[in-house]
Amino acid sequence: MRSTAGESYAGRVIGRLHHIILDAADPQGSAAFWSALLGQPITYDDGDFVVVSVDQQTSGIAFQRAPGHVEPTWPDPIVGQQVHVDVAVDDPAAAGPQVVALGARHLADDVYADPAGHPFCLIRRPEWMSPLS
Repeated sequence: MRSTAGESYAGRVIGRLHHIILDAADPQGSAAFWSALLGQPITYDDGDFVVVSVDQQTSGIAFQRAPGHVEPTWPDPIVGQQVHVDVAVDDPAAAGPQVVALGARHLADDVYADPAGHPFCLIRRPEWMSPLS
């Protein structure tokens, strides 16, 4: 079921955006930059995964450690853009077949690719996020 600008999606919501994830050799350094640029705090840091968002109950931009990270070469496509989306769902195992039915391709575990090949992860909805239905 496709939706165009101005139309609402007329189906049950499968998931909700959790974070946009960027690979980084130095997630703390990247988060510090974006925190300053956006005027938002670092709300989570486990050493390998750092989140910048308005608060701990709001989706944001995250940076995950990527050993051997190679900087994107945009606009030259030699090295891709290295971004993925986390989609919060109530049950990743149940949502998997639903996203495949929409046109996604299963890659591994709870990782899928959209029809253009962009990876995204189905993650269990965090407790702070409102229910999907």
